[in-house]
Amino acid sequence: MELIVINKAGTIWDISGIATDITWKTTRTGKPSTLELTLADSGIYQHKKFGISNGDIVQFRKDGVDVFYGFVFSIDTGTDQEIKLTAYDQIRYLLGNASYVLQNVTASEVIRTIAGDRGLRLGTLEPAKYKIPSLIEDDKKLLDIIMGAVGSELQYMGRLMAFYDDFGKLTLRTPQSMLLNVILGAGHSLYDYSLKRSIDNDTYNTILLYKDNEETGKRDFYPVTDKENVARWGILHLYQKADDKANAAQIQEKADNLLRLHNREKLSLSVQAIGDMRVRAGNFIYVLLDEMETQLFLVDQCNHKISGGEHTMSLDIKVV
Repeated sequence: MELIVINKAGTIWDISGIATDITWKTTRTGKPSTLELTLADSGIYQHKKFGISNGDIVQFRKDGVDVFYGFVFSIDTGTDQEIKLTAYDQIRYLLGNASYVLQNVTASEVIRTIAGDRGLRLGTLEPAKYKIPSLIEDDKKLLDIIMGAVGSELQYMGRLMAFYDDFGKLTLRTPQSMLLNVILGAGHSLYDYSLKRSIDNDTYNTILLYKDNEETGKRDFYPVTDKENVARWGILHLYQKADDKANAAQIQEKADNLLRLHNREKLSLSVQAIGDMRVRAGNFIYVLLDEMETQLFLVDQCNHKISGGEHTMSLDIKVV
């Protein structure tokens, strides 16, 4: 394990030996990843020049994996002489608001534009396919602008791409690139889980998109429904405005994609397992349980905890 802090003067402190608790948290949307550390009162802690300040760089590697590259945002101390640090990756710098007007751009291009404006480092941006005809955002969180663009790829092209910070570089990956050869189940690292099946949240068997027709002065509707599931569950409908610049074929394709995504029972799992540093939010992993066939799950949230030589992880995962 390698855990180092680099201060603004360029001094490198190896704090691997005094970190008693390490927690790495990732979530698929809306938040930067977090590294929380507890440092014991020993070793280099006693060095007269040792010190950590907000803004210092934190790097964490384990088991041959480049896990985290970020910046200290919080330092807590108390009478026990321990230091508790909270660091975030550079997605933290996307939580401020801004306004953008862009035309005919993909999610990849939106990320590149915003990162360039903010001076953020870029890594691999795998190409998104859907071109957003008109992106107009006023006084909106930068991360929400990006995630909205990434969401368009799912709605119009059916591809769930992952946006995250990969060891200090903003990254966009296709689902194929996020697939891990990891199996969780009895005899496969898993030691506890809870399984939930629900149609109570984000399940729709009827989609109705609409667009105001400037030529006729009327509203055009683009409906699609699954009559069999309507008979089973009743009408669960999604009513949504289509993009003004999208044509009829694009809107109908979006409606079909939305039905394909949402017309199902939602299957979600909370899992406790032996830690594997390769696993983070946005990955796809296999789960093998007695209650169901082996399925591919999307990691929605992932918390790794390393304490006392033990590495565990808790996952919130779902079928998509």
